[in-house]
Amino acid sequence: MFKFCSVAAAALLVGWSATAQQAPFGIGHKITDAQIAPWNIDIRGDDGAGLPPGRGTVAAGEKLYVQQCASCHGEFGEGNGRWPELMGGRGTLTHDDPRKTIGSYWPWAPTVFDYVRRTMPFAAPQSLSDDETYSIVAYLLHLNDLLPADASLDAKALAAVRMPNRDGFIVGDPRPDVRAVPCMKDCKKGEIEILSDLAKSLGVTPNQRPKD
Repeated sequence: MFKFCSVAAAALLVGWSATAQQAPFGIGHKITDAQIAPWNIDIRGDDGAGLPPGRGTVAAGEKLYVQQCASCHGEFGEGNGRWPELMGGRGTLTHDDPRKTIGSYWPWAPTVFDYVRRTMPFAAPQSLSDDETYSIVAYLLHLNDLLPADASLDAKALAAVRMPNRDGFIVGDPRPDVRAVPCMKDCKKGEIEILSDLAKSLGVTPNQRPKD
């Protein structure tokens, strides 16, 4: 009886699926390219794919930064109160108190553009034009000694900027516990050694390897 019910249910499901594909539900509509465009703004970090047309300069970026960014991030990117700093910190990532900034930590320059365009300024995200965003990013890179004061920035120039910590990230997860093949038999040879004093005191770990 159970087998018959399962077969019948499967047949009904197949029939419903075929009917659903043939007859639309009559709700919603096909999304257009124009509707997708405002959401399709992601930028790839390694090669800058997705960067828009436009151009900015360090000089223009300095003026925009003072107007739009300095109240939170400080006049020179040093941070204001609890708002994060954006410059400096190079060489501190191995210290006990690392300073993670654009210049010390960020892996790819194009994603600085992506982040600024998506989220800044804090009170009005996505209000900057592409030219304004290029200018602010140019100024931020200048603050981190990655562009000269007279530099201009467009998609090609931004993708060519090599960040100091670009090679500081590990691709994938090399930890043994996520890559090792699990052992199911004869995994531990010899006597078991208890290293934890807590395990010994609780008596939850056997002192010797059990006999097969």
